[in-house]
Amino acid sequence: MGELDITFLGTGTSHGIPVIGCNCRVCHSPDPRDKRLRTAIHVQTPETAFCVDTPPDFRTQCLREGIARLDAVVYTHSHCDHVLGFDDLRRFCEIEDKSIPVYGAGRTLDDLARVFNYAFDSGPKFRNYVRPEANVITGPFDLGGTTIIPVELPHGRAVTNGLILQRGGRKLLAYMTDCQAVPPDAVEAARGVEVLVIDALRHAAHSTHLTVAQALGIVEEIQPEKTYFIHMCHELGHEETEAGLPENIRLSYDGLRITV
Repeated sequence: MGELDITFLGTGTSHGIPVIGCNCRVCHSPDPRDKRLRTAIHVQTPETAFCVDTPPDFRTQCLREGIARLDAVVYTHSHCDHVLGFDDLRRFCEIEDKSIPVYGAGRTLDDLARVFNYAFDSGPKFRNYVRPEANVITGPFDLGGTTIIPVELPHGRAVTNGLILQRGGRKLLAYMTDCQAVPPDAVEAARGVEVLVIDALRHAAHSTHLTVAQALGIVEEIQPEKTYFIHMCHELGHEETEAGLPENIRLSYDGLRITV
């Protein structure tokens, strides 16, 4: 095991790929890397295991990857494609008869408590219920030996939390999904990270997400050793898109595992 073992649970945009009712080439591609569930990652460290976001496909993703242990969840924001698998956390509470810490900005946890009020109310909790422990992100925090530094990213009318994961003073991972820009303070916080995972929706301009060209510009600023694009729509076929990228920049795909 490395310092961080990262599994890409899903790498697609909010529609997922294939898109319902779409007859495009990517939606009908035989390449399994073009099949994308909604975006999330699982992170295993020597001390702990946690996920970033719980999309609607979360149960399927956990079964596919054989995930049977989860110590915490960190939420980037509260859009449906990042939170609607929340109730599937109840199985992880049941396995070890424990509550599960969930981390997010105050606005994100408020939305979770509103949508899943039965989980956050003060009533009795049973072994097979989801039992969240809400932790508001106000600055850097630790999960085991990993320090997580939040950075705010614009996403249309929303603000998402980008996450920079450090161990032993090393910037190992910067995770920046769902953003239309990366402000200078976030660039500086991530500069020189070993692995950057960043939103790259498509080539055409979009009001809430980075394009491939914009993501490439952020890579130039941050200067990571390796970059993986994430949250891609059906306008990006895996093979042909990767063919036009530098060798140190790759497209992620569902089930991809990397060690940092």
